[in-house]
Amino acid sequence: MLRITENLAIPLAEIEIQAVRSQGSGGQNVNKVSTAIHLRFDIKASSLPERYKERLLNLKDGRITSEGIVIIKAQRYSSQIKNKEDALNRLREIIKSVIIPMKLRMPTKPTKASKIKRLEGKAMQSRIKSLRGKIEEQ
Repeated sequence: MLRITENLAIPLAEIEIQAVRSQGSGGQNVNKVSTAIHLRFDIKASSLPERYKERLLNLKDGRITSEGIVIIKAQRYSSQIKNKEDALNRLREIIKSVIIPMKLRMPTKPTKASKIKRLEGKAMQSRIKSLRGKIEEQ
């Protein structure tokens, strides 16, 4: 079980984890050992509550495909076990980000004093700019 919060957990059977070869430098070991982890998590087929699924699918994240699958590639470490933990932690953070509800923004209006201050600033700027013009000789 991947524990997200005290009351929310995802069975590991819903998470597809595959070991692949890492990219980049690393000597001969990188060509022989599959240390990187590809994690795939299907949001639509998961046991998450519907409200969390909906928020996850609406999330603007490059790791979530249009089909609703979270794809994470972890290759930060040279150990497969550490990369697996890293991938699971990143999945946990994505899901945690949608669990906390967004605060509703209360629309506000500018105060009378702020409106007056803004208009005075505009008038001052207008006077300064008008003085930059050519001086007419009399």
